[in-house]
Amino acid sequence: MKYKRILLKLSGEAMMGEQKAGIEPNVVKSIAAQIKELRDRSVDVAIVIGGGNIIRGMVAASMGMDRVTADHMGMLATVINALALQDAVEHLGVPARVLSGIEMQKIAESFIRRRAMSHLSKGRVVIFGAGTGNPFFSTDTAAALRAIEIDAEVILKATNVDGVYSEDPKKNPEALRFEQISFQDVLEKNLRVMDGAAIAICRESGIPILVFDMNVPGNLVAAVEGGATGTLVGK
Repeated sequence: MKYKRILLKLSGEAMMGEQKAGIEPNVVKSIAAQIKELRDRSVDVAIVIGGGNIIRGMVAASMGMDRVTADHMGMLATVINALALQDAVEHLGVPARVLSGIEMQKIAESFIRRRAMSHLSKGRVVIFGAGTGNPFFSTDTAAALRAIEIDAEVILKATNVDGVYSEDPKKNPEALRFEQISFQDVLEKNLRVMDGAAIAICRESGIPILVFDMNVPGNLVAAVEGGATGTLVGK
């Protein structure tokens, strides 16, 4: 395997399949099976998951809700998703722990870097919920920060397209797909791989981002193996 320790960034929408909202159990089981395959190959797996399938803080704020309150609700949504994924992973016999950026002792462990590193060293899948624990920061930014903190070698950004394009390929079939692209070009071209803060953090820390299509069976393992899948964003 090319990478021995990865951080997988999942959107909340990845949890809902063909539904308009919520959690689709069969989709979660499929994600869990791919994670198990990585653990079977001794890859350390950490995950940051969004909450857009339940509520998005920025959307709620745009509809008149207080932004801090809306962001806190969004963080709680990510914890719901993290618990669902933890359950699916453990049903496959793989130990997993949810570490939350917001203290909630009866539901999840609080995030402490040394605790996360200890879980990973023991072969447990670590799922980070509640983003950074602060409003105004996206789960993209949380993914970048957590990747640095756990010494991840790469961020795997799971999407529903097969890489980074010059434009939205669903709107323009002639859009150019990049096999590799620099952090600077992503920022200058406003390609929305991840938010600007996350890209800047990855650029400064030197952690590459691999954008790939999670919906294709075997793509997650292929990405960790270093196969020709997706777009690599780096220096």
